[in-house]
Amino acid sequence: MSRSIVPTPVTFLATLLAGAGSALLVPAPAQAAAGADLKLAATNDAYTSSGRRTTVFGQQNKLVVGRLDGDTKISYLTFVVPAGARVTGSHLDLSTNGAVSGPIRLSRVLDTSWSEKTLTSANAPAIGLALGAPAVRGSVLSFNLGGEIAGPGTYSFAVQSAAGAVTRFRSAEDVSGRPVLTVNTTAAPPVRAPVPTPTDTSPPDTSPTPAPSTAAPSTAAPSTAAPSVPGTSGCVTGALLVPSCGVLWGAAAGGFTAAPRDQALLDWERLSGRTATIFHAYHKGDELFPTRSEIAMASDPAHPRVLLLNWKVAYGSTWAKVASGALDQRIDAFAARVKTTFPQKFFLVLNHEPENDVIARSGSGMEARDFAAMYRHTILRLRALGVTNVVNVLAYMGNEKWMAQSWWADLYPGDDVVDWMGLDSYVSAVPGYHYGKFADLLDRRAPNGPSF
Repeated sequence: MSRSIVPTPVTFLATLLAGAGSALLVPAPAQAAAGADLKLAATNDAYTSSGRRTTVFGQQNKLVVGRLDGDTKISYLTFVVPAGARVTGSHLDLSTNGAVSGPIRLSRVLDTSWSEKTLTSANAPAIGLALGAPAVRGSVLSFNLGGEIAGPGTYSFAVQSAAGAVTRFRSAEDVSGRPVLTVNTTAAPPVRAPVPTPTDTSPPDTSPTPAPSTAAPSTAAPSTAAPSVPGTSGCVTGALLVPSCGVLWGAAAGGFTAAPRDQALLDWERLSGRTATIFHAYHKGDELFPTRSEIAMASDPAHPRVLLLNWKVAYGSTWAKVASGALDQRIDAFAARVKTTFPQKFFLVLNHEPENDVIARSGSGMEARDFAAMYRHTILRLRALGVTNVVNVLAYMGNEKWMAQSWWADLYPGDDVVDWMGLDSYVSAVPGYHYGKFADLLDRRAPNGPSF
């Protein structure tokens, strides 16, 4: 699924890629751990046996090379160098398990489409020219790859021996000494839009929360743009978190697991080789947020991130009750928490994908017009309570069947309470449903209705 978000009025487009029903925004050119050595584990490793041509050995905790009783064994490995890596050199280390029967040689494999789950001697890819002999450091054979690793991409290698005996290496399944590709990189200035850094160092406001004003709240956005941050290429985010260059990037990491969202994002950043500028999380009802972990992720001076928080205010109730003021205590508690714990600007999505929650029945409290009323009431009350650091996002589901509904237009709460508009565009790599060019996926036409 992908999501597009645009501020209103439309001045900027950010595309988000994520798991179904989840969000993320999109970045400027990535830099993968610039200036540091990247230690990469094999994404696939396996060996083949000429004597057992159709047997798969990809789940073994060993790699085997050499010949034994007429059976030739060859090992294969694949590594992925992440986007943004500026490579200056590389070497591959293999840990032996037992004696070495050599000489051992490493060769490049140009076909990287093989998988350890299906690799056999019968379907193994062609092997290219040898890259040279390894240096021996105790139980580790280290191959200097020279210019074979030129930059980001997928690289495969074959390990062979002409000896009349076998040499065993530890595979990725053996945590005690798995294969490691070390990629040396050179530093390059990152290009990304940082989260605004608050300049107000005064203590947080702990005064009692004022009652909402009956006067019409101001809809003017704060005029102070985020300052430039050293180490970036001058990219900053403005009053509505629109980056001055590039785009905002993040992922709904860990969305289908029990892993803590902050740790899942850190793992995703490490594996992808780029730091996110968006940290996304979901909340509902009376949950207390931003949480400590969310605040920590958004306050990391070395890796600035902006929060993208989804909140179902009406959880356990209805949109109509929120609009009527029945859940104002819930909104007021959120306002007080934001004012005392989190001064940074952040994206707030109220009940993302509301189309899927509509109950188009009079009196249900969950009609499309009830959503619009809920949205308006929540934002206006937050403003009346002095919450000025929320950037409002209305995130549509973007499924064309909803756009054909007579009530679809009733969801929109008004320009004065919407800063950004989001679109979740569910896509598939399989021909058929929701499949096609990127522009078509974002702007499909509804039957008997408009396109987005």
